[in-house]
Amino acid sequence: MPNTKQAEKRMRVTAKRTARNRQVKSSVKTAVRRFSDTLAEGNLEVASDKLHATVKTLDKAVSKGVVHKNAAARKKSRLAKRLNKAKALEAVAE
Repeated sequence: MPNTKQAEKRMRVTAKRTARNRQVKSSVKTAVRRFSDTLAEGNLEVASDKLHATVKTLDKAVSKGVVHKNAAARKKSRLAKRLNKAKALEAVAE
């Protein structure tokens, strides 16, 4: 237990930040999962829209300081790469 008023405040602030960070991380994971599910179904038009939404969610997480900008850039790049690969495979199949 905290011994000082400042320690009590730090506990409250930490709890608040932890809750916010957890919520933002969860929304990022959900967006990525939705994109992956759509891509697995083979619906590339919707997957493209989901990618856009996922990128937006990642950028918001970066602006809040929850995700490092390079980590977000890496995730966005990998997701875009997966979408482009799926589009290329579909073009070859036709």
